[in-house]
Amino acid sequence: MKKSNSSILSVLFILGFLGFTFFTMMPQWTADEDAPLAEFSTKRALEQVKNISQKPHFVGSENHDVVANYLLEELKNMGLQTSVQEGFAFSDGGTLTKCKNILARIKGTNSNKALLLLSHYDSAPHSYSKGASDAGSGVATILESVRAFTSAKKQHKNDIIMLFTDAEELGLNGAALFVTQHNWAKEVGLVLNFEARGSSGPSYMLMETNAGNAGLVNHFLAANAKYPVSNSLMYSVYKMLPNDTDLTVFREQGNIQGYNFAFIDGHYNYHTAQDDFNHLDKNTLAHQGKYLVPLLDYFSNVDLNSTQTTEDNVYFSIPFSFISYPFSWVLPMVIIALGLLLFLIFIGLGKRVLFFPEMAKGFVPFLGSVLVSGLVTFLGWKLLLQMYPQYNDLLNGFTYNGHDYIAAFTLLSLAICFAFYQIFSFKKVTMNHYVAPLFIWILLNGLIAFFLKGAGFLILPVFAGLLMLTAFVLTQKSKWILNLFLSIPALLLIAPFIQMFPIGLGLKILFGSAILTTLLFALLLPVFGSFTRKGMVSSILFLLAIGFFAKAHYYSGYESGKAKSNSLVYILDADKNKAIWATYDTNLDEWTKRYLGENPKEAKELSGNPLSSKYNSGFTFVADAPIKTLSRPNIEFLTDSIIGGNRYLKIRITPTRKVNRYEVFANENVAIRNFKANGLTLLGQKGSKYERKGRKLVSYYVVDQLPLEIEFNVAANSILDLELMESSFDLMTNPQFQMAKRAYWMMPTPYVLNDAVVLKQKIKPNSKASMIIDTTTAKPSKLKDSLK
Repeated sequence: MKKSNSSILSVLFILGFLGFTFFTMMPQWTADEDAPLAEFSTKRALEQVKNISQKPHFVGSENHDVVANYLLEELKNMGLQTSVQEGFAFSDGGTLTKCKNILARIKGTNSNKALLLLSHYDSAPHSYSKGASDAGSGVATILESVRAFTSAKKQHKNDIIMLFTDAEELGLNGAALFVTQHNWAKEVGLVLNFEARGSSGPSYMLMETNAGNAGLVNHFLAANAKYPVSNSLMYSVYKMLPNDTDLTVFREQGNIQGYNFAFIDGHYNYHTAQDDFNHLDKNTLAHQGKYLVPLLDYFSNVDLNSTQTTEDNVYFSIPFSFISYPFSWVLPMVIIALGLLLFLIFIGLGKRVLFFPEMAKGFVPFLGSVLVSGLVTFLGWKLLLQMYPQYNDLLNGFTYNGHDYIAAFTLLSLAICFAFYQIFSFKKVTMNHYVAPLFIWILLNGLIAFFLKGAGFLILPVFAGLLMLTAFVLTQKSKWILNLFLSIPALLLIAPFIQMFPIGLGLKILFGSAILTTLLFALLLPVFGSFTRKGMVSSILFLLAIGFFAKAHYYSGYESGKAKSNSLVYILDADKNKAIWATYDTNLDEWTKRYLGENPKEAKELSGNPLSSKYNSGFTFVADAPIKTLSRPNIEFLTDSIIGGNRYLKIRITPTRKVNRYEVFANENVAIRNFKANGLTLLGQKGSKYERKGRKLVSYYVVDQLPLEIEFNVAANSILDLELMESSFDLMTNPQFQMAKRAYWMMPTPYVLNDAVVLKQKIKPNSKASMIIDTTTAKPSKLKDSLK
């Protein structure tokens, strides 16, 4: 066969195989699906999502109770006994709120431990999110799966608990309330948690365990989910990062392990007004159902105690399959690979098909392409942020045209690879030059064996590469069909990460995808190295990259459904009788300029008390605003006494207007001890000293206008400098403001306090308050203005 034809067939095979791999990650749902009542129906699950996501339903909103009551009715319609758990929870991070958890339980025939199906029903505050994906999709998946399960009248041993938690978006408060205060928590043996961090893409399985994962891995394999998408690299990285799902609370506070199932593509819709029914990918919802149905059947009948283990497994998914082996194999596999490479080099040198000078020269195109592609992509993205400053408007770091940039930089990296090998390599020495990337890949796997064993499966494509080298050494010929077949492990295991990394971590990590692309190219060098016209291929790839950059430019603007986020907050300083408009935006638009003007001031005056936000975002610009009449909260000092050199305080703050959030701040240099909020200590608090970051003491999300009570003690001579920020999420509807509507291509910025009316004031005792002082242990003269 002509070399040009083999090159074309190789390209077609690789493209076809990659298409097959990505296409088979998740089911392909069709709108005419009409599943029997005893089976999961995506169509019926979509109806649940539609009903749940009619309106925003964040904690404290009017529609919050509407959704809670709807879920109770749906569970009762299945013939299930329901219950409601209500109470305050003070979660890690200093967030306090009153929660309403929705529960139901199905009795098993011989239950030792219960299986818990988990998702949250509250939507994100501040941004008018309707919570269709996050996490209406999870709630709907559980409702439809349990409906099908009960319709089939299947016998099962284990009790099944359904828990729809509240206030997950605020601080995992509903999960904390259940784990620490509900009797059923002690009976839970395993949790299946359904979540979302986007609106589309495959659902990834992530495990949470305090010990080893081997038990969970083996049981997941036995459950035989049809479309598994997971790997132990994700597991290892996830364990190293700060986690924030409800399942984390179960693991940390209850030592209860389980599985997360979450999709992350379409991250630009996450926590925004675009998290609605129309933006939820139907195939993604079907994928969630494909997980839960077999897992529900399986785990409702196995001994859940058997999921506990101290050993860890390497695992990964390929289309329709799930493979695992012990961590203990990782290092021996690397040693075997290194030994095999050295043996092949020895044999190749003896047979005079491998030569040291040529093998050494192989490092030049390999390392050159890695360094240049990584650097070009890193600097290229920095340049794009300068050319398109609007990309900074999306705090999550993934733009609406982000997939075009992934394609563009991947193609550009491949073009760089072909260019380097066109200049520094040629066909007769391809297999000699192949030794260099094999050696580097084995070296990388050696590091993995010691520091990141979850990525141990990356040695498997290296073994495939060693087989290519073996065939060449033994036959003195490079067989392109064999090489193409042996490229499959690399395509299966490495290629998906090129897209996954920037989707999961943001486009700032594109340089990592570029480096991974060159590493993948190097593993497939026996295939690509046989191309006779590498220069022409490089040029074609470069032109295709330009095409995707042009496409990204064309779609770099905003439109309905791909909206620009913007923010505006009204802040009244009640002590100074001064009001300002404030924004988090770096690029002001016509709507924000209407209030901030063309030349707003930098927001230096608001840097002292940073408000809670996902990405630690601070205000950027401020401008003077008209003073409005806002009713101040009622602040009472219930206790203010000094005993034995310590000052004991109990303060009640009661709203006198419709408010949604209180944030209390204090001097960050003062040690606060024995802190309680509405009678609760902070979840996970150890010792008497209150652990906090910065000035913030507590964020209290108000429900039913219930007051906030805080109590604590400090050294008697401390200067607390207590301050209150009282927020209502009604800027756009408050009759005092008459706000202009946003343009159709705009939406409120997520993750931050937005569209809010804020009243700011110092917390001081009123003139009627009295202080009890033990004069034998403290000097009153030093206590004057200690709350200033």
